Amino acid sequence: MVVRKFGKYEIGRTIGEGTFAKVKFAQNTETGESVAMKVLDRGTIIKHKMVDQIKREISIMKLVRHPNVVRLHEVLASRTKIYIILEFITGGELFDKIVHHGRLSEAESRRYFQQLIDGVDYCHTKGVYHRDLKPENLLLDAQGNLKISDFGLSALPGEGVSLLRTTCGTPNYVAPEVLGHKGYDGAVADVWSCGVILYVLMAGYLPFDEIDLTTLYSKIEKAEFSCPSWFPVGAKSLIQRILDPNPATRTRIEEIRNDKWFRNGYVPVRLPENEDVNLDDVNAVFDDPEEERVNEQCKDENVGPLTLNAFDLIILSQGLNLSSLFAREQDSLKHQTRFVSQKPAKVVLSSMEVVAQSMGFKTHIRNYKMRVEGLSGDKMSHFSVILEIFQVAPTFYMVDIQRAAGDVGEYLKFYKNFVDNLEDIIWKPPNELCKSRMSKTKSKKR
Repeated sequence: MVVRKFGKYEIGRTIGEGTFAKVKFAQNTETGESVAMKVLDRGTIIKHKMVDQIKREISIMKLVRHPNVVRLHEVLASRTKIYIILEFITGGELFDKIVHHGRLSEAESRRYFQQLIDGVDYCHTKGVYHRDLKPENLLLDAQGNLKISDFGLSALPGEGVSLLRTTCGTPNYVAPEVLGHKGYDGAVADVWSCGVILYVLMAGYLPFDEIDLTTLYSKIEKAEFSCPSWFPVGAKSLIQRILDPNPATRTRIEEIRNDKWFRNGYVPVRLPENEDVNLDDVNAVFDDPEEERVNEQCKDENVGPLTLNAFDLIILSQGLNLSSLFAREQDSLKHQTRFVSQKPAKVVLSSMEVVAQSMGFKTHIRNYKMRVEGLSGDKMSHFSVILEIFQVAPTFYMVDIQRAAGDVGEYLKFYKNFVDNLEDIIWKPPNELCKSRMSKTKSKKR
C-alpha cells in the first residue's frame, strides 16, 4: 500500500467532501496525533473568488483557541493545494445524536448548553460572532464534549463597528433582528441561536418550524412558541428570556451564567494559558505570488459573475448616459430594474436569497443567477423573476432583475419591496445619497 505524505503528515482515507474541499484523515508522524486535513484546490478557490472568505475563516479559527471550539493547528500549502490541519473530532454532529436518539435528558441538554455558552462567550471576547449556530455545526469529541465548528459565516468587525448588517444564517435559528434587514448586535443574535439550540436539545424538535417561510419569519419576529409540558420550570424560564424578540431586553451571556438552572453542575471550562496567535502561515499561504499567476489564468474562464464590457454597458444604459444604471426613481422603474452594489458578489447573492425567502418566495441559485418564484399577490397565478449579478468594475457589481412570469404592476411592487429590504448593500451615487439624507431630514422635521 502506498502511503501519501505531505510534510510531517501521513495522509489517509477521505472522511468528508464539500463543494470546495476534501477532508482527509491524517497523522502527525512527529507526535502520532490524528488530525483532519482539509484539502483545497488553490486554483478553484481563486476562480470562485473565495480567497477572502476562506482566509477570514482560517484567521478566526486560529484566533479562537478554546476547548469547546474545533482547534486549527496550522495551514500549509503546495504549488496547487492548501492544507488546513484541524483537530480530529470522532463523535459526529450533535444534530445526528438528536435525530437518532430524540430529545436529550435535562442533565445532558444542560451540559451541552453550558459548553456551548462557554465557547460562544469566548468567541465574543475575541470580537468573533459566529452567525450560524445550529446543531449541525456543533461536533462531539470522543469524550462527548461539544466543539463549535464552521466559521464560514462568522464576522470579525473592524474597530469602531458596533452593528452588523449582512443577513445570513439558517432561518429556523436566526434572530428576528437579523431578519429585519437592519443593523444588529452579533453577540445578542448569537445568544438567540443558543436559545433555539437549547430548546431543540430538550424538546427534540424546533420551536419555530413552518414550511411557509412567511409564516416562519412572522412567528420568529413575534417569538410565537410554546414549551412542552416536560420542560423543567427553570429551563422554560431561561429559554423564554433568551428567545425575547426584543434584542434590547434579551438576556445576555453573563445573565445566563448566573441563572440558577444553568449553574446546576456547572464547571467553568479551564482556559489554556495565553498563546501567541501567529497568522504568518495564513498570510504566507494566501499572499503567495502563485495566486497572482493562477488568477491571470482564470480571467478568461466563465467563473464568478460575468464581466460587462463597454458595449454591454452602453446597451444596458440606452445610450452613453450611465446614470440610468443607478436610477431608483419611480419613472425609471418602468424601464430599468437593476441596482449596483460595492459588496462582494457572494454577499450580494446571499442577501438577495434571504430577503426573497423572507418575502415568502422560493429561490433557486446557479452560479451567479437566481430565480425567485411563488404565487402572485392574489394567490391565483404564478409569479417569478430572474436576477443575475454582473461585474461592471473591480469593486462594483450590478444586479439585473427581469420579470419571467406575472403581472407588470405586481412585478414593480415586488421590485420596490425587494430593494427597500436590500438598502444596506445597494450603492447610491453621492448626489442621490445627499437627496436621500435631505429627504429623511425633512420628514423628521415634519
